[in-house]
Amino acid sequence: MLDLSATRDGVRIAVRAQPKASRCEVVGRLGMRLKVAVTAAPTGGKANRAVEEVLADALGVRRSAVAIVAGQGSRDKVVHVSGLSLDEAIERLAVVLARD
Repeated sequence: MLDLSATRDGVRIAVRAQPKASRCEVVGRLGMRLKVAVTAAPTGGKANRAVEEVLADALGVRRSAVAIVAGQGSRDKVVHVSGLSLDEAIERLAVVLARD
């Protein structure tokens, strides 16, 4: 089970980022975290922006609805997705993770 929690206006997701990967994609689970691979290097916030873009695409939300709220300088991050309920996030992530 992933570390997901509902907030007043969305959902928070625990993420493990893998910068400088060969492709940008949701890789799967790593413990309680969602593992997200991005091709960007972890300099100048490039990898963080790429993680936000990958998650927005995977969850079917606007890029502006996704923001890293903790762990900007770490591989372990907490991402907030606005306008998405906990149930919607669980359903959409189940579809993404089933592609493996």
